[in-house]
Amino acid sequence: MSAVQEVSNLRLWFASTMSDHSSERGYLSPKIKLVLLSFLMLFVELAMIRWLGENVVSLSFFSNFVLLGSFLGIGIGFMLAGRDFDLFRWFPLGLFGLIAFVIIFPVEIDLSGADLIYFGSVGTTGPPSWVTLPVIFAGSAAVMAMIGQGVGKQFALFEALEAYRLDILGSILGILGFSLLSLLSLPPLGWGIGVAVVTVLVLDKPRDRRMLILLGGLVIVLGAQTFTPGESWSPYYRVSVVPVSAGSAINVNGIPHQVVVDIDERLAAEPIYARPYEIISGPPSNVLIVGAGTGTDVATALRHGAERVVAVEIDPRLYELGMQLNPNRPYDDPRVDVVIDDGRAYLQSSEEQFDLVIFALPDSLTLLPGQSGLRLESYLFTEEAMVAAEKRTAVGGSFVMYNYYREDWLIGRLAETLEHAFGGLPCVESVGGAGRLALLAVGGDLGCDPVTLEGLAATANPVTDDAPFLYLRNPGLPGRYVVAIALILAVAVGSVRWAAGSLRTIRPYFDLFLMGAAFLLLETKNVVQFALLFGTTWFVNSLVFLGVLISVYLAIEAAKRWPATNPRALYVTLFAMMALAWLVPPGTLLAMPALLRFAAAVTLAFAPIFLANLVFANRFRDTASSTVAFGANLLGAMVGGVLEYASLIVGYRALLIVAALLYAGAYVSGRRYFGAPNAGSLVGTAPGT
Repeated sequence: MSAVQEVSNLRLWFASTMSDHSSERGYLSPKIKLVLLSFLMLFVELAMIRWLGENVVSLSFFSNFVLLGSFLGIGIGFMLAGRDFDLFRWFPLGLFGLIAFVIIFPVEIDLSGADLIYFGSVGTTGPPSWVTLPVIFAGSAAVMAMIGQGVGKQFALFEALEAYRLDILGSILGILGFSLLSLLSLPPLGWGIGVAVVTVLVLDKPRDRRMLILLGGLVIVLGAQTFTPGESWSPYYRVSVVPVSAGSAINVNGIPHQVVVDIDERLAAEPIYARPYEIISGPPSNVLIVGAGTGTDVATALRHGAERVVAVEIDPRLYELGMQLNPNRPYDDPRVDVVIDDGRAYLQSSEEQFDLVIFALPDSLTLLPGQSGLRLESYLFTEEAMVAAEKRTAVGGSFVMYNYYREDWLIGRLAETLEHAFGGLPCVESVGGAGRLALLAVGGDLGCDPVTLEGLAATANPVTDDAPFLYLRNPGLPGRYVVAIALILAVAVGSVRWAAGSLRTIRPYFDLFLMGAAFLLLETKNVVQFALLFGTTWFVNSLVFLGVLISVYLAIEAAKRWPATNPRALYVTLFAMMALAWLVPPGTLLAMPALLRFAAAVTLAFAPIFLANLVFANRFRDTASSTVAFGANLLGAMVGGVLEYASLIVGYRALLIVAALLYAGAYVSGRRYFGAPNAGSLVGTAPGT
């Protein structure tokens, strides 16, 4: 064969691959287009959760609302996939409008209350939360519905399992892409460019002038924010550096967070930083600081004679700013070892003991992305965490924590937690005043007087790893959550009736709806368990979501090669694995060596996910309408996100019971379809894909 023939054959092969199943207007293979559209859908969802939470203070504590809006929107988009109109071409306008609303109406909301504490602004600006939150929810749903319809139209071109496989593959690439941006700490301009490039690639008409203008406007708006002087992005926050007298103020997500000034000026203004060294007997030789931030606490330890300091900080950007801005250069000192990690993870993994352990104002100003109640520091203040801190405290050493605690009952809760962990009553100083600034100390020969717990007004019970809701006074749903959930469900019902024409349209897929709700709870349980076992960091969070998607993908491949002839057996196995996950408490895994803990955690977390999606894949292959079925499942995931708030009442382990009941309901309502072709049902897909 000649070289010319080889080149000609290669060109023919490439052309046939790119035109596989393609329409006359298509520029990409439909398979590649579906992968890219699924990538875009997940990428935009993650970007909205990050960007909106960084620009609307209330969303830092309601990030789940954006996730719920995304599920609703994607589900509606799939249900509209059979309509003639094209919503996808308008999604850049919808996204631009949502961003413009947030920029034009900047919001800072004081959400603190007597029974639920938020570490946020002390004032209010912009529209009230009952206006802003519904607008954000509806806007997120609208944007994702536009993208979801585009994905749904492409989804319908393929056999059901093949479409699902390509969708999951695109979602895996989406989580990898966004994780890479987080690793590189790229600003929103990078996110906008990524969205614009992928959108142009999937357009049937790449020269669509209107779309190019809208995408260009989106990039320009995000670019303008990106190049705002003093602003940068960490994996957790929008970080702003504001010059102040003799130093810099650090704001995160628009909220004052830290001040970087000379240590003498700082100690004069806030002597509480020096107080731990005044109440212990002599200079400490070995100090652990959890929540080291920009280095004020480290500089204080060095000033008071510490021979060695281990500085643990979860946010790499705050550490970098400390390196750049702190005039005392504490991180340059050879006596300092820096650990960029979650504080609880370090306490569990380290074997070292310290003369002085300090929790130095380790309060985050955001939730773990997409979670209803888990903050970055939630697992740092449970009873189990304080026991871990006691193990890191040397014999004769001391443990100290200080912060602006906002409410007396929170101080009482922490004091009782310390008593349980250390076996002695702590000292409590400076209760009351601005922000309830207080220092709690226990252990060693302290030069302060222990308090009686009866002397602390309105003490709340300690929290545990199963329900680590430190800032919630009593188990229950706060009133503002109830109102918001009611509004979400009302909007969802109205939207589904409009998209489906009638709720009867999705009745054949009721089992799929239940499976979507159950799967979301299962996924949530896995996210929080891995956060406990390996740290509440963006990296661990990304790995869990990636693991979920890979488990789903493997289940699809298994179902394609070995179709199940007995779905009941799969359900029985699923229930057995969920029961095993229930019977093995997380504390058991914490006591294991790292590698064994990882293996056990992966088995307990991903085996039920694999089995649930194996059931799904075998049901989905015979569905009568894959897009409506997929949409019903995603709407179920939205309801599962609402049910996740039950963890505020019953804790996270109990979510397994709720999920099992939902799976049982799916089995009962869907068993008549077992083995029936074109039955129209779907079980347990991966939410957000």
